[in-house]
Amino acid sequence: MNDSPKLIQTADLLLEISSLLMVSGANTNRANLSIDRFASVLNVKASSLISHKTLIMTLIDEETNLSCTRVQNIPPYIINFSIISAISKASWNAISENWTLEQISNDIERIKKLNRYPRIVVLIAVSLAGAGFCNIFKGDYLNMFVAFMSTFIGLYVFQQTHKLKYNLYIRIFLGSFLASVSASIGILYHIGEHPQTALATSILFLVPGVPLINSFTDLMDNNILNGMVRFTTGLMIVLSMSIGLFLAMYLFQLN
Repeated sequence: MNDSPKLIQTADLLLEISSLLMVSGANTNRANLSIDRFASVLNVKASSLISHKTLIMTLIDEETNLSCTRVQNIPPYIINFSIISAISKASWNAISENWTLEQISNDIERIKKLNRYPRIVVLIAVSLAGAGFCNIFKGDYLNMFVAFMSTFIGLYVFQQTHKLKYNLYIRIFLGSFLASVSASIGILYHIGEHPQTALATSILFLVPGVPLINSFTDLMDNNILNGMVRFTTGLMIVLSMSIGLFLAMYLFQLN
């Protein structure tokens, strides 16, 4: 295997793009398609192995036939659909405008710096969604308030433990447990007409929609390994949620 500095730089950039996509919640096929578009512009052929935690990529220069293989670990997942959309748009722009390696690199750096919603906005928006679910299940305004506060507390704890780099399933358990405890207080003191609806909806923000949807799409695209891993991750998240809810109900002796 022969490496050249430019080929190594290209491989590192494509690995970074692939990692960004996976971390942000893209399925395996979308990551491969985006990499193939960028590779075609840079006159290289890319072959990649994408797992849940590791990326392995081999590039072959179409002009010199030099090859390069690089490996990169994938950091903890932080869902961000804006980054997925921006990278997809950049890949098409790269093809239509024949971007250079430097132009692609500069645009990826810009995408990495895209502003996320402020934390307080996320907390309030997700909590309002929890209150809305409570209303759908016939909770009154007091039940909605309890659901709002429970979701807010659970999500806040989930975010804090993410900053402290806790294990994902510990974070899910703590978020579920504290949200359930907060909602259980509403049942204990009979707050609202249907306090049990606040308990049932207070942990919905933890439902692993992205892993489960991606597991299905990966399986449909014959990415069997990633599909099974993501499905198992989704099941483990549901189990962690259930343990947190069960423990809160057990402590408060709720049926």
